[in-house]
Amino acid sequence: MESLLIANRGEIAVRIIRTAKEMNIRTVAVYSELDRDALHVKLADEAWNIGPAPAAESYLDMERILAAARESGAEGIHPGYGFLAENGEFAQKVIDAGLVWVGPSPESMTTMGDKVAARRALAGTSVPLVPGTNDPLESADDLKALAEEFGFPIAIKASAGGGGKGLRVVHSIDELVEGYEGARREAQAYFGSSVVYVEKFLLEPRHIEAQILADDHGRIVFMGERDCSVQRRHQKLIEETPSPRLRARQRRALGKAAIAVAKACDYRGAGTVEFLLDKEGNFFFLEMNTRLQVEHTITEMVTGIDLVREQIFIAEGKPISFKEFETNGHAMEFRINAEDPSNGFLPAPGTVIEYREPTGLGVRVDSWIEPATTVSPYYDNLMGKLIVWAPTRKLAIARGIRCLEEFVVSGVKTTIPAHLVVLKHADFVKDKHHTKWLEEEVDLSEAGSEPGVPLPTDEERTQRSMTVEVGGRRFDVTFWAPPVRRAGGEAPRRKAPKLTRGTGPTSGGDGIITSPMQGTIVKVSVAAGDAVEAGDNICVLEAMKMENAIASPGAGEVIDLRVQPGDTVNIGDIIAIVK
Repeated sequence: MESLLIANRGEIAVRIIRTAKEMNIRTVAVYSELDRDALHVKLADEAWNIGPAPAAESYLDMERILAAARESGAEGIHPGYGFLAENGEFAQKVIDAGLVWVGPSPESMTTMGDKVAARRALAGTSVPLVPGTNDPLESADDLKALAEEFGFPIAIKASAGGGGKGLRVVHSIDELVEGYEGARREAQAYFGSSVVYVEKFLLEPRHIEAQILADDHGRIVFMGERDCSVQRRHQKLIEETPSPRLRARQRRALGKAAIAVAKACDYRGAGTVEFLLDKEGNFFFLEMNTRLQVEHTITEMVTGIDLVREQIFIAEGKPISFKEFETNGHAMEFRINAEDPSNGFLPAPGTVIEYREPTGLGVRVDSWIEPATTVSPYYDNLMGKLIVWAPTRKLAIARGIRCLEEFVVSGVKTTIPAHLVVLKHADFVKDKHHTKWLEEEVDLSEAGSEPGVPLPTDEERTQRSMTVEVGGRRFDVTFWAPPVRRAGGEAPRRKAPKLTRGTGPTSGGDGIITSPMQGTIVKVSVAAGDAVEAGDNICVLEAMKMENAIASPGAGEVIDLRVQPGDTVNIGDIIAIVK
């Protein structure tokens, strides 16, 4: 394969482009109009505009991506992760177009991408499953019987989901209907399918995942595990390898189960089999991600093996390139997200003013951020990943602290302060954490960071036109110039908005409830004239792939309601007035 189109954006597109260039493969980037100045566009050999900012009209538009591949002469497509990476229909379209699909077969993706189908496929194997249903949930009425069978808490999960999306944990009968509706709504929004099922929710588990590689020559390799137990909103924040919790015997059993899962779906390529480890040391199959994982980097750090390179080899029909490998040392990954950890990890889109990455022995940063980069609410808020390696876990923690303290990001709130709190916490150092530990037992109230700045408006970019020649042919080109820089190269500073701390909405003190962030209203729970108590849900606001409940700060009557489902709101917009 001599040319590769990367059907993605952000840091994963940058990461794939870099490996492809090392393999002397011509790279083709695709971008939305919002990403016209993004780093992956600059690094690729060529780039193609595939539509407006909304993902549904660009990064999720199969036909536009295939058209870009056809017109650019790309021979293959790498989907990265997210967007269309686990879409079996897209994979089949790529193959039908005569292109190389850098991923597993559409059949494997369909089986493992549907969590209900995956449970059915593994029902006759030795792979341990979390107690749950192997059939879709038909209605909220079915939940009561299942709750009685499994006992509270139970997890309502999107069948087509992953990454914590379309997941609701229900602790009582009173939460059943809201949990069912919320899971279905989010599942439909993110995966195009509202099908959900139920599993027993394990208390205080560890999240352990196994990296596998499988080729067309009958070889499946277990490349070690990753511990992903530091989470918020059911989404990973810190990952490490090897897991400090597993013993050698458990590691062998985990690897054997992961290989059994790969065999059950005739898997090919790089994949990750996820498990939950309970307090007694028993592990249960959770799901299989039929793509490259965000945290694949730490496996690369301890093995020295480039997983994207192996993906490309396998897609070309070649065998896995190495015969044997050894793991060495300990690696950790810290997800640098545009979120406010002191305010319930509220999404914090904005424009980066200053950006400086740490360096040194055993340090890697995968990012797409530069000074003046805008982190938009249209997409996931992952700005980059800090990865550190050291001979021991203790030294890896020390190196992580040093690097996080060196990492400079201003203009946008980030998760860096939360990472520092975790690494210095005695529970994490002593390996006493679990998947709910960060949310339930760690005080992040003082984990503040640099105040954010407003997103740039369309008016801040100047539309300009010029005439260029390409191959002797003249073209009239329209482009949008970024804001004028100061002499020192820094973008003009804009006054930061004042945000109320806490996890609820901003309130003017007179019952006026305003939006704490930019986003889209996906559900309204009250009507004008309703009586509410303090903490009652007013609406649900979606921003940067997260749903955020907006609650009433006090008791009273909703005398004015100014939003409805589908409305877009900005920071400070009035949502309701309660008096």
